[in-house]
Amino acid sequence: MILVTGGAGYIGSHVVRQLTEAGRKVVVFDNLSTGSPAALVHGEELAVGDLADTAAVEALFESHRITTVLHFAASIVAPESVTNPLKFYSNNTRNTLNLLTLCARFGVERFIFSSTAAVYGFPENGVASEDSATVPINPYGTSKLMSEWMLRDTALAHGFQYVALRYFNVAGADPLARMGQRTPEATHLIKVCCQAALGMRESVSIFGTDYPTADGTGIRDYIHIEDLAAAHLAALAHLERGGESQRLNVGYGQGSSVREVIKMVKEVTEVDFPVLEASRRPGDPAILVAQADRIRELLGWQPRFNDLRTIIADAWRWERKLNHPSTDSG
Repeated sequence: MILVTGGAGYIGSHVVRQLTEAGRKVVVFDNLSTGSPAALVHGEELAVGDLADTAAVEALFESHRITTVLHFAASIVAPESVTNPLKFYSNNTRNTLNLLTLCARFGVERFIFSSTAAVYGFPENGVASEDSATVPINPYGTSKLMSEWMLRDTALAHGFQYVALRYFNVAGADPLARMGQRTPEATHLIKVCCQAALGMRESVSIFGTDYPTADGTGIRDYIHIEDLAAAHLAALAHLERGGESQRLNVGYGQGSSVREVIKMVKEVTEVDFPVLEASRRPGDPAILVAQADRIRELLGWQPRFNDLRTIIADAWRWERKLNHPSTDSG
């Protein structure tokens, strides 16, 4: 049995769907703060609860023979972590400790952790490899790095293997529009642009137009949610064939600027929504792109949706379905 924490959320639900379609037996544990039962499109078992409630998590371990854990449950908005750091150290770090404690007690064999490129902070030249220094610049990145450290040490002490996947900028949705990002106040650029195209936002803001990049705006490595989800199944296969523990970047190794993303969203949606220019946000690097050769070499992971237009088209199709269900989503 595979336990997926946060499995009703944006990323977790895509992974759960792929696991189920691969014939794996899954139980989802989610407090539904940002997730939804509707995201579990194949009727996967859902236990509603919070990782802070150790008795509820323990009951789940006692009622299921859990051999593998995929851990997604976390707070993720980096600017919020600066103003409310204790929320992130509680929900991310402490709750990971709670989960690892039970994994050790109940003999879990494999653990896959949802980590982040935020552990790197400002990598040299804007490109982060797994060997880059981990110097997070906000409590979100720190909370995830602390969780990685706990996972490493617990796995070593208790004899299980793990993969920590460091995500870059996740975007898009299921190509069949069965699921996607549901959070109404999401801060992800592509979703924000799609909402503006639907008239749900008055405008889109560019935070910083004076970066040392070709068009002055920040550059990020956008990865399609389907490729990210597939990386988790590749990580699981790696561990099940006896592979060693790993910390791996998940990205395409190429970047798109904020202006390039906005231009592409306007092309895909055929809506010329207003764009405002604003000052830089504290802590935003000019460039953050993955060096992601290692995951291809070690796990055999091969992206299938490495195209900005495809990412945006799938996000747009989902956003229309989510907010205008009667509209043709094709």
